[in-house]
Amino acid sequence: MASENAQILPNVKRIFLVLSGKGGVGKSTVSTQLALTLQNCGFKVGLLDIDLCGPSIPRMLGLENSSVHQCAQGWVPVYTTPDQTLGVMSVGFLLANKDDPVVWRGPKKTAMIKQFLTDVYWQDLDYLIIDTPPGTSDEHISVMENLKSVRCDGAILVTTPQAVAVGDVRRELTFCRKTGLNVTGILENMCGYVCPHCSECTNIFSYGGGESLAEMGKVPFLGRIPIDPKLTKAMECGENFITSFNESVATQTFISIVKNFIIQQEENIDGSENQ
Repeated sequence: MASENAQILPNVKRIFLVLSGKGGVGKSTVSTQLALTLQNCGFKVGLLDIDLCGPSIPRMLGLENSSVHQCAQGWVPVYTTPDQTLGVMSVGFLLANKDDPVVWRGPKKTAMIKQFLTDVYWQDLDYLIIDTPPGTSDEHISVMENLKSVRCDGAILVTTPQAVAVGDVRRELTFCRKTGLNVTGILENMCGYVCPHCSECTNIFSYGGGESLAEMGKVPFLGRIPIDPKLTKAMECGENFITSFNESVATQTFISIVKNFIIQQEENIDGSENQ
């Protein structure tokens, strides 16, 4: 179990949370692609999956049959490549059977999240992306309480264009403000469908809900990710979508988010701190 005096993420430079008030909007997909994009930009990245009841990230990265090992410093994350530039930790690695449900009450979830934040030996990281479950419940409160001693650099809120999803994400925005969590911006996912034959994008859902919420909440709008069959297939097969389809609209949007809202934000912060 995590030690009461264990230091929280001592060698991690930047921490970003991926949040949404609603399930099924693609938080895990966004978290995975942001981590892969940062890795592709030359950074050393960690991806922490605290969606304890729905740990899908191991499959998305082709790591389903991997397991976590112990070292003197704690748990060793599972790495996607031999150069160890992207490490992953998920409760999915700890299940004896991938079909086993995680039926835990709040205190056990809280203890597990604390252990993830204190007992994983990430080594030196440039960025840690934390993928959260939907809502504003035990897991989110546990993360925020445990990160009080370190700076959490921002939250990326994910929504789909429909009014129902936007309404739930509005509550997530309120949660961020009440807990003092800086909002990096809002990303509108599943915005239109990209035809695999002609690449034309058709808006099968409504359009612009995420951008409208960003304007209303006075936070940056990060962009739109269309429904792309290639992205869906890559997630199911554990393929690196960012490197395999680097000309796609989705890939270019993730690159833009990373360069304009994550890396640039940190350069601005570093510059202001050095003045």
